[in-house]
Order: sequence, then C-alpha cells, then structure tokens
Amino acid sequence: MKRTIIDASQLELEEKVVSIKRVTKVVKGGRNMRFTALVVVGDGNGHVGAGLGKAAEIPEAIRKGKEDAIKNLIEVKLDDNNSITHDTIGKHTGANVLLKRSPEGTGVIAGGPARNVCELAGIRNIRTKSLGSNNKQNVVLATIDALSQLKSPEEVARLRGKSVEEILG
Repeated sequence: MKRTIIDASQLELEEKVVSIKRVTKVVKGGRNMRFTALVVVGDGNGHVGAGLGKAAEIPEAIRKGKEDAIKNLIEVKLDDNNSITHDTIGKHTGANVLLKRSPEGTGVIAGGPARNVCELAGIRNIRTKSLGSNNKQNVVLATIDALSQLKSPEEVARLRGKSVEEILG
C-alpha cells in the first residue's frame, strides 16, 4: 500500500471523535484510569485520516488523536458524482468493509464508524457493509484501507496501456 505524504497545513480539516474509551490498569497502589480517543479528520474534499490518542484526560487524548490522524492523511479518488471510482474491500485485523459506488442521490448508506470516515472524505453517494468484526477502531482503519486502494480511471488506463474510454466502456 503506497501512501503519499500530504501537507495538512493548507487543508481546512474537520474532526470527529468516533469513540472514547476509559481504560484501567491495575497497579499496586490501586487503579490507573486513562482515556483512549479514536479521531477521524478530513477536509470533505478527498482527504481523510484516522488517529488514536491516549492520555490521562479526555481533551488531551482527543488532541493527540487529532495530531496522529493528521500524520496519517490519505487522498481519496472521487468520481464526478462524489462517489468512489470503483467497488473495493478494505481489511484491518478482523474487520472487513465493503465499499460500493452509487449513483447520484443515494446518499451515505453506512454504519457509524464507516459513515464518519466517508463523510469527512467528501463522499456523498456510497453504500457500505461492515463484514466481520464491528470493533470501531478496526472498522475505521479498514474503511481507510479500502479508500487508499482506490485508483482513478486515468491510473488504471496508464497501468494497462489503454485509453480512458476503453477502461470506462
């Protein structure tokens, strides 16, 4: 999987907190409470990323998660009706996410974690199905994996040595 580095300083990034979990570590003196925040950031125009932040306080965990998400930004190939260019399946550990392209007017048909990623990526028409694990963190990362696999018709035509018209039919 090829990841290109994106300069986040020029993007107007929006953030959504997908989940906040309280984790406890039992130590000799009692219990240590910490928080884990799963954050998705995107500009609504083809850039999206997810990150995990861990800290003793919730706001600090969210801030760290946002910073991590900005470091992991990917570019998403969209077609002319704000859908994906082709169907794809993303995998991360036990979670598989199927993304299907849809015509104009379909809207975002997706469950919670996958919906957050699709909306922040700027996708307006898509159908998704979460297969396997429904762990929020794994579903988000599987959705990002699926979006990173997308290729534009121009890329496919260049790889196959054909014209774009031959690829699109």
